[in-house]
Amino acid sequence: MAEEQDPEGRAAARPLLTDLYQATMALGYWRAGRAQDQAEFELFFRQCPFGGAFALAAGLRDCVRFLRAFRLRDADLQFLASALPPDTDPAFFEHLRALDCSGVTVRALPEGSLAFPGVPLLQVSGPLLVVQLLETPLLCLVSYASLIATNAARLRLIAGPDKRLLEMGLRRAQGPDGGLTASTYSYLGGFDASSNVLAGQLRGVPVAGTLAHSFVTSFSGSEVPPDPMLAPAAGQGSQVDLAASVETWLERVCGHLGLGVQEPHRGERAAFVAYALAFPRAFQGLLDTYSVRRSGLPNFLAVALALQELGYQAVGVRLDSGDLLQQAREIRGVFRTAAAQFGVPWLQSVPIAVSNNIDEEELARLAQKGSEVNVIGIGTSVVTCPRQPSLGCVYKLVSVGGQPRMKLTEDPEKQTLPGSKTAFRLLGSDGSLLLDVLQLAEEPPPQAGRELRVWPRGARESRTVRPAHVEPLLRLWVQQGQLCEPLPSLAESRAFAQQSLHRLSPAHRRLEQPALYQVALSEKLQALVDRLSARGAL
Repeated sequence: MAEEQDPEGRAAARPLLTDLYQATMALGYWRAGRAQDQAEFELFFRQCPFGGAFALAAGLRDCVRFLRAFRLRDADLQFLASALPPDTDPAFFEHLRALDCSGVTVRALPEGSLAFPGVPLLQVSGPLLVVQLLETPLLCLVSYASLIATNAARLRLIAGPDKRLLEMGLRRAQGPDGGLTASTYSYLGGFDASSNVLAGQLRGVPVAGTLAHSFVTSFSGSEVPPDPMLAPAAGQGSQVDLAASVETWLERVCGHLGLGVQEPHRGERAAFVAYALAFPRAFQGLLDTYSVRRSGLPNFLAVALALQELGYQAVGVRLDSGDLLQQAREIRGVFRTAAAQFGVPWLQSVPIAVSNNIDEEELARLAQKGSEVNVIGIGTSVVTCPRQPSLGCVYKLVSVGGQPRMKLTEDPEKQTLPGSKTAFRLLGSDGSLLLDVLQLAEEPPPQAGRELRVWPRGARESRTVRPAHVEPLLRLWVQQGQLCEPLPSLAESRAFAQQSLHRLSPAHRRLEQPALYQVALSEKLQALVDRLSARGAL
C-alpha cells in the first residue's frame, strides 16, 4: 500500500522510528548468516494498567499500515551508515535496501478486544532480521494506543452510557503524533467525539467544538454586525434584526431573573449574537466568562429566545470553571422556570456541557444520580493518562527455526513463555468469562463441554475447568505480507470494544480493587516452561 494512496498514511510510523540497537542486532544477524532464520515474537503486557483488571487492545490498524509500507529509503540507509561503524560491509546496506515485510505474518487480537497480562496482543513471525527491526515501531504503535483506549474505557464506565464524552486534549498531548493517537483511540475506547480536526480528516473520528473565552472577550459590545439580519429557519418570512430582537428579549429575561438590564455584559452578548448569526442552528453559549448568573445565563437566554422566534433551537451551554455540578443544577432550574415563563418547552432540556481538568474522581461526581450535566469534555486526564503514563508492553522472542526460546532472567516476573502459541477464551454457560488459556500451537484447541486441566499463572497448583463455549482470540490478519481480511473500521472497533466491556463481570469491571482475571497455561505449555527453566538453571 503506497503511502500517497492511503488517506491515513501520514499517521504511520517510519522505519527509523526505532532504537539503534535494532540496527546493530540486524548487522549481527546478517554477519552471522542468520538474517533469514524464521522467528516469532510476541507483543504483550505484564500488568493491567491503572490498577484495573483489563485492557483494550488497540493500534492494529496502524501496525498493518506500517508493515505494508515498510521500506528503507536512501536517506535512511545513509543515516544508518553514519551511525554504524565506518567499516561496516556495504553489502549489509544493500541487504537492508531490499527489505520489506513480504515475508511477515501477523496474528493479533482484534482492536477493541479485552486483553489480559501475558496474552499476546500481536504475534509477529518472519525472517529474524526483519521481525527484530519491527520491535520498537510496533511497541510504539500498540502500547500508547492500547493505554489510551483503556483509559477512555475506564472514563466511559464511570460516566455511564448516557453522558456524552468529548475528548479535547490535543493542546495537552505529548506532541502532534501523541495528540492524533489519543484522539483516535479515546474514540475507540468509548468517547463520542474529539476536538481534533485532523483525527476527523484522517481517522473519521466525529469532531465537535464551539467557542472559547477568547471569542467572548474579543467583543466589547460596541461592535456593529455588518449584517444583523437573520431569516426564519423555515426559509419563509421576513428577515429579522437579531441584535435588536436580543435586546428586546433581554429586558424580559432580566425581569424574570430579577436582574437589571445593565448587569449582563454587553461584550458577551455581542459575542453570543455574532456566534448565533454564524451558527443559528447550532448556537451554544459559554456562560462563565464573566458571571454565570448575572451575565452568561441572561445573555444566553435572550439570544436563545430571539432565535426561537425565528424557529431555531439552541443546542446547549458550557461551563468551564467553578463547582460544575452545583452550577449545572442551578442552570437547569433557571431553564425550567424560563421554559414555563416564556412558553418554550424545549428550553428546560437544553444540554449542559462542562469542562475544566476533569479526572476520574470529578467525573464520578458529575455522573452521579441527579446530575444535570449532559456533556463532559475531558482533555489532560484522557490524553496524558496521569495515573499510569505507559502500558509497559514488551516484544519477546518465543521461537527460532521452530524451536522454542525462553528468557529466564533474575526476575521471575520478566520470564517469557516459550514457543509458538495459540490463545483461547473459555466461557461459562451464561456467556460469562471464565479465563484465558495459552497453549502451544501444536495442541488441539479446547473443546466446549470437555474438561480441561490448566495452570493459572502465578498459582502453584493446576485447576480443572469445563467451558461451555470456547473462543479463539488471535486472528490471522497478515500472511506473508498480504492482508488476509479487511480491517474493521474505527467505528466498528469502537462498537466491539463496548460489547467486550459489557461481557466483563462487575467484579472484573470494577475500577478500584477489582477481581483479577485469570490467564492460564495448558499442561503441555507448563511442562515446556518447567523443562526449559530447569535446563537454564543448570
